Amino acid sequence: MSQDLGRDGADRTGPADQAGPDDRPGAAPDDGLLTLTAGPVAHGGHVVARVGDAPDGRVVFVRHALPGEVVRVRLTDAGEGRSFWRGEAVEVLEASPHRVQPPCPYAHPGGCGGCDLQHVELTEQRRLKAAVVTEQLVRLGGVDPEQVLGGPVVVQALPEPGRAPGEETGLGWRTRVRYAVDRSGHPGFHRHRSHDVVPVTRCPQVTDAVDAVGVTRLPWPGVSGVQVSSGDDGAVVRAEHGPRRTRLPRVDALGLVGGTEDRPERVAGRTWVRHDVPGAGRLRVGVDGFWQAHATAAETFVAHVRRHAGVRPGDTVLDLYAGAGLFTVALAGDLGDAGELVAVESDRGAVADLRRNVHAAPAVRVVHDRVERALRGSDVPAAADVVVLDPPRAGARSAVVSAVVARGPRAVVLVACDPASLGRDTALLQERGYRLRALEAMDAFPMTHHVECVALFTPEAPA
Repeated sequence: MSQDLGRDGADRTGPADQAGPDDRPGAAPDDGLLTLTAGPVAHGGHVVARVGDAPDGRVVFVRHALPGEVVRVRLTDAGEGRSFWRGEAVEVLEASPHRVQPPCPYAHPGGCGGCDLQHVELTEQRRLKAAVVTEQLVRLGGVDPEQVLGGPVVVQALPEPGRAPGEETGLGWRTRVRYAVDRSGHPGFHRHRSHDVVPVTRCPQVTDAVDAVGVTRLPWPGVSGVQVSSGDDGAVVRAEHGPRRTRLPRVDALGLVGGTEDRPERVAGRTWVRHDVPGAGRLRVGVDGFWQAHATAAETFVAHVRRHAGVRPGDTVLDLYAGAGLFTVALAGDLGDAGELVAVESDRGAVADLRRNVHAAPAVRVVHDRVERALRGSDVPAAADVVVLDPPRAGARSAVVSAVVARGPRAVVLVACDPASLGRDTALLQERGYRLRALEAMDAFPMTHHVECVALFTPEAPA
């Protein structure tokens, strides 16, 4: 019995497209449909399939499928000049035992592009993410994590509020969310690789506190996007619109912010929320500031970073890409008054939050600059005992890694939100004499392909 996953009305009753000697491997079928056997999971929420049985058959990256499944694939991005195609599994002919019914009604081919693993049971999601992290470390980083770390990569579940360990659902964890808004003023999310908006009434990923604000149940004419940022004391809403004033609806929140992307304007109430983080204390974060979306990610990451950093009183510590100061505040508490901690951040809003959050930490000095430029200047010490990096998705890259290693730290703690970037930065550190010693992979974005890692690197022992 096949399972029809599509909601686009396409005819699924025609014969299967079996690649063979008479097929045209460089051209997509006229109806845009192929029957393929899904191969291994790939970075980005896809599985790898090939047209035909030949090992060099054209690669198709397929969403909404699982390794080993036989699926009917609608091509979404195909052409003779492309090195690979993209597609969505719109019908399952042979299902994986790990396939489940997506808990969200918007998670289907042609639907919301935010969650790419809702069709996979939760424990299998983590196993697939672990396989991706492993593959990127081997292929890009040049290290076998099982040999280096003494065991396979395991993606850990993060605690969910109100649930015991082992009872996680993968839902209701998101404390910060940005909705796109369609031309009619309805909030929703973009389709995969599209600017089209899928209107939603309730996203099962958000916490009850975010949903209670009621953004998805209000009209937002003239607005391009609405963000809800919740903390331990409530939520703030940020509505982005053009330079002309737009009448915004009332919301049940601590504050409402309007204006353009570059020039936010307070409409009512506050522009920030508070977060109480074990190990770091109380932090203030602006509605546009960076903060981990998962309700328990901040405290979990702080625990891992502090353990790996091993900061001692009197140390010189660098916190690069410091954001609002989550790790800065935590490490400053370990440092005491005898050492120095330099926090580097380029975003103006984040620096404002950072300065407020470290005002009671005399050992902290804030540098408002791009990390790569700051490391070339005199504001950052030429030597450091510990360096913590939490770079954007692209990773730290060569210039930053070289400048970090030149300072001779005994520990480099890398927080990576992208397995490919983790692999590339691992290779750069390895080339410069720093070895991977520990790794925590965390399921900070359940139901999606995203995974967060905290990695420890230390200098190679002299021969």
